[in-house]
This record gives sequence, C-alpha cells and structure tokens, in this order.
Amino acid sequence: MARRILIRWGILAIAFAVSVRLLSNIEVVGGFWGYVWVAGLFGLVNAFIGTFLRILTFPITVLTLGISALFVNAALLGITAGLSKRLTIHGFWTAVWAALIITLVSTILNRLVEDRRAKRASRT
Repeated sequence: MARRILIRWGILAIAFAVSVRLLSNIEVVGGFWGYVWVAGLFGLVNAFIGTFLRILTFPITVLTLGISALFVNAALLGITAGLSKRLTIHGFWTAVWAALIITLVSTILNRLVEDRRAKRASRT
C-alpha cells in the first residue's frame, strides 16, 4: 500500500515536470524536491478539496460530458499554487492546460505501471 502511494506520488511529480517543460507560464522551484513537494501537496488538495468540488460540480460535469472536470482540476492547481511558494502559475488558461497535461501524463504512466504489475502477477 505505501509503495503504491509512493509510486503514484512519483508519477504525479513527473507529470508536473512535463507540464513545466511544455508550458512557459508555470514554474516549480526547488529542483527534484520542489516537484516532490508540489506533487504531494497537490495530492492532498486533490484528495480533500477535490473530492468536495467533484461532488458539488457533478451535475455540471454530467451535462458537459466531463469537460468541466478539467476546470475543477485547474482550480485545484490554483489552490495548490496559492498554498505553496514552490509552484507558480500565471493565468487561468495556463492552469487549464497544465491540468490537462498533468491528467494525461499521470493517466498514461499509471496505466503503464498497472499493466506491468498485472503482467508480473500473471507470471507467478
């Protein structure tokens, strides 16, 4: 269980790094540990505030076929940036693009890790 959380935390840190690399108006300071900190903080914000926001916006999410979830994730990124001096996001649309990139990268990497885990389990 703890290993799984650490792997997901690392994946989220990588997703932040990809987002920073692709977008010019987002910055994470502090090098490796800065990414680790921001990923951890974002995970906590996502778990607590994100759960509440997703429940609150569920009807809108259904009506927009999930697109509004992207704006919820952008808001969560904004909250994370407000809570940490290590993450800076300039502009609403930067947060939206960053949310999209982080979601895509983390989804792909999580699927790769799960596929690898499933293959390893099927061998034994």
